Amino acid sequence: METVSENRAFGGVQGVYRHGSEACGCDMTFGLFLPEEARDGPVPVLWYLSGLTCTHENAMVKAGAQGWAAEQGIALVFPDTSPRGEGVADDEAYDLGQGAGFYVNATQAPWAAHFRMWDYLAEELPALVGGAFALDMERQAITGHSMGGHGALTLAMRLPGRFASVSAFAPIAHPTQSDWGRKQLGAYLGDDGWEAHDATLLMQERGFDGPVLVDQGSEDQFLDLLKPEALAEAMAARRQEGVFRMQKGYDHSYFFVSSFMEEHLSFHAEALYAR
Repeated sequence: METVSENRAFGGVQGVYRHGSEACGCDMTFGLFLPEEARDGPVPVLWYLSGLTCTHENAMVKAGAQGWAAEQGIALVFPDTSPRGEGVADDEAYDLGQGAGFYVNATQAPWAAHFRMWDYLAEELPALVGGAFALDMERQAITGHSMGGHGALTLAMRLPGRFASVSAFAPIAHPTQSDWGRKQLGAYLGDDGWEAHDATLLMQERGFDGPVLVDQGSEDQFLDLLKPEALAEAMAARRQEGVFRMQKGYDHSYFFVSSFMEEHLSFHAEALYAR
């Protein structure tokens, strides 16, 4: 694993690291913030999954998460959103290919060779960071924005016991019924396996074994694609432990994400330290 950069931040260290990924068949880059407490021993971990077009860097520099994570003594992992590099399939559209991995294992050409983001995030990257850094992998939580909110919710519900809590900012909530979903799931998976990557359907079928927090802006320009009402209805019908909040006047941007980041960090800290 190569250290790309390390910077002092809020008493801790914000690092960027590159490694060869067996799952994705290429080099992958991720960000990791370690609070000061990591000098003395393993600290809890919050995963942040980003949205369409993002790299590891967007949330790392825009979400304002490190200060609040430092206060709580929590590490932050910022993975990339897709495989990248020479020989990795891509598409001219912003919402398919590099930057748009959708957190699935692709089965269809030309994507199947590299686009295995599910295995990367469910297995490979946790094993890597857990072995290389002072992280308490028995205390993990996960969050994400837009496509990353989709990824966070689906990983949390399909990996019971892994995460103490899950939250999402404006998640793609019902991709099997949205153009942000049907296009990508069809390209990556063909006609099979879509239901396993739909947060609304997973909420209806199994729910999450912990608390859930979802924030959605009322002025989000992508509301028709996100379909938040479907997830809210599924949470209510299941009596899922959690809260869905419609935040008046907010859009889809990182101004929205950063406005509520402190509350999300506090939400996860409560769950993590209860373990």
